[in-house]
Amino acid sequence: MSATEHLIEQLARRQDTWWGRHERLASAGRAANSSHHQNQTLPSGFSGLDAELYGGGWPLGNTTEVLSDASGLGSMGLFLPAMESLSQQGRWQAFIAPPHTPYAPLLEARGIDSKQVLLVHPQNREDLLWATEQALRSTTCSAVFSWLGASEYRYSELRKLQLAATSGDTLGVLFRPLRAGHNHAPAALRLQIREYRQVNILKQRGGNQHLNVDLPPADDIPNQPQLWELPAGDTGYSGNRPAMGA
Repeated sequence: MSATEHLIEQLARRQDTWWGRHERLASAGRAANSSHHQNQTLPSGFSGLDAELYGGGWPLGNTTEVLSDASGLGSMGLFLPAMESLSQQGRWQAFIAPPHTPYAPLLEARGIDSKQVLLVHPQNREDLLWATEQALRSTTCSAVFSWLGASEYRYSELRKLQLAATSGDTLGVLFRPLRAGHNHAPAALRLQIREYRQVNILKQRGGNQHLNVDLPPADDIPNQPQLWELPAGDTGYSGNRPAMGA
């Protein structure tokens, strides 16, 4: 067993970790792709967004910050297409400190294998940072989504997560409040969500910054459930927005 596989095994054996449908960790370890693709990207599934993102998609082997004050998992609408693509790898998709439990029928309706979902519920801030770092460092995770909450984080702490991500080819996403945008962060990509179905590219390494990108319904997969959450303070939309939690 490699050092990184040992780390993710430690993570999965914690009492506050749930395995998707009780699948054994060993099966994910065997399916792990240990190749490194820090300079590669994964299409987001939204043509307008990919046109503005450096490399044409989500950066792999780096961290991406999503800044929003909305409550819940609505920002995951950005990543459903990527999750579906990553599901084909057979590796874990880790959800660390999610505000609600992901709704398995919604995931499976979008072609995302819920058996690969790993839920981690840290007990405190230190455990949250530790679990996120180990998951990012491990080659057994194709994606790591971590909700860092309202806590303030030192640049050095975020830098540690960024360095952990560069050791593999994982899609690493950190969810933080809007006020975090006033502080510097080492993430390769930082996005703000202030309006419904609109993303502001606050920062991206190697690409244009301070761009507003609309995510039109035309980009959605027909007859498939969507996951879009109304940002806090926005009352300009009254349509249905499925929740991620059951």
